[in-house]
Amino acid sequence: MQHSASALLNRLLARGKFRHVQILLHLAELGSVQRTADAIGMTQSSVTQTLAYLEDLLGLRLFERHARGVRPTPACTDLLPLARQLMLGVAGSAEVVAARQRQGEGTVRMIGSASAINGLLVDALPEFADRFPGIQVQLREADGEDQLLAIARGEVDLVVCRRPAVIPEGWEFHPVREDRLVVACRAQHPLAGKRVFSRARAAAETWLLLPAGLAARTHFDEMSADFPQPPATCPVVTRSLPMVWRLLLQRDLLALLPLNLARPLLDSGDLVELRLTHTVRLDPIGILQPQGSPGEAARKAAEFLRAKAGPAVRTAR
Repeated sequence: MQHSASALLNRLLARGKFRHVQILLHLAELGSVQRTADAIGMTQSSVTQTLAYLEDLLGLRLFERHARGVRPTPACTDLLPLARQLMLGVAGSAEVVAARQRQGEGTVRMIGSASAINGLLVDALPEFADRFPGIQVQLREADGEDQLLAIARGEVDLVVCRRPAVIPEGWEFHPVREDRLVVACRAQHPLAGKRVFSRARAAAETWLLLPAGLAARTHFDEMSADFPQPPATCPVVTRSLPMVWRLLLQRDLLALLPLNLARPLLDSGDLVELRLTHTVRLDPIGILQPQGSPGEAARKAAEFLRAKAGPAVRTAR
């Protein structure tokens, strides 16, 4: 029997439970009723009965049974992204409630880009926690479209990032920390003592590349087009920071990176900067926040980050 979307919504609101969503996700991930039961502390028969109830509630077959377990049907596959998002929301709500129960001053849901986390938040947030121990900061890393999707879904209070091409309606951007591209290498690299190097020498070195589409990679491609010969490159192309740092610290590689991305390792001396003959500026790191009143906890966090970053800056646009 088919139901309208409104009728299905009413059935789910009246009879649906978070436990149904949890079982759905575990079955899809584990492919086994028994392993699902073990994972969430239920009996196998209870999981089977709950699944049958959920399939009846939705009027859909969600899993196909086979000799070694179960596999999601196409209908179930369509539901899984929404189910994961729902469980993330439930987990976030539990964190907020727990923070309030501890007599806290609130929660700030924050997203930071990789450059913002390395260039500002790794220093600022521990100090913020010392000054405002009653405010819980839930930080996760995301870039680009993922940041805008989180804003559209109402999942975030502050975003620390570069200025997006389009500011979401009802939000505003405040630049707080300048940025530029740097050439970085490990302190043991033969060029580490040469703070300025020529294009000819740059072309003779081996480079670690970030993926296409990032500003640093775009500029490297433009810069290397003027080299006397194409430069050698590391066969690993990645934006995974643990891998980038591992390769740079273990091999004689050069990498063109945003200053704020590399700042912690430059500050520690593990990496050194080789000066380019000209400065390539990037849009600064800033705070994207709701206009008007973002909430007391978010307001305090935004004000603290602006003070920690120093004098206000202008964008490179």
